[in-house]
Amino acid sequence: MSKSFVIRHKVEAHPDMSVPDPHQDAFVRTTLGFWMYLMTDCLIFASLFITYAVLHHETFGGPSSRELFTLHLPFAETMVLLLSSVSCGLAILSSLKNKKNKIIGWLILAFLFGAAFVGMELYEFSQLVQDGHSWRNSAFLSSFFTLVGTHGLHVSIGLLWMVIMMVQIFRNGVTLFTFRRLVVFGMFWHFLDLIWIFIFTFVYLMGVL
Repeated sequence: MSKSFVIRHKVEAHPDMSVPDPHQDAFVRTTLGFWMYLMTDCLIFASLFITYAVLHHETFGGPSSRELFTLHLPFAETMVLLLSSVSCGLAILSSLKNKKNKIIGWLILAFLFGAAFVGMELYEFSQLVQDGHSWRNSAFLSSFFTLVGTHGLHVSIGLLWMVIMMVQIFRNGVTLFTFRRLVVFGMFWHFLDLIWIFIFTFVYLMGVL
């Protein structure tokens, strides 16, 4: 581990020490900038949620959400994504202890859970299309596919990001740069978990009840 990484942890452990560390400033700027990005993503999802709320009754004579949706598959997707988020959190905790193999192991587990989530979502979409309920059939289905599909696209990008993170940690170990990137990725992954909770509640749970 680099000397500057050790110094930064000493400063955090002993606030009275005044050791200048430009890397810590870069860490703060990076996380602040990524929070700003997440806020813009919040606006995107908020607009998609509002669109779905306005259009979910516009079925054009087709089936409604109560007729199309069940809770079995979405609940399984929720549990799988939660487990992926927990695994990602454990990877970050392992990075604080500089345990390279554990970090990669937890990230592999998080990747497998995330890939399973995407697989289940694609299965759900394919079943709806095969049953004649594609995004072209009604405004309700268009808004549903757009909202859930946008989240699925974010998860797919996160999986690619996770692979890149594993390669970087495998090659370089835990450095200031890989630690910072891992923390930023964790923010992104937990954010997607939170968005899915809203989707499950607002789209599936309320749609079935």
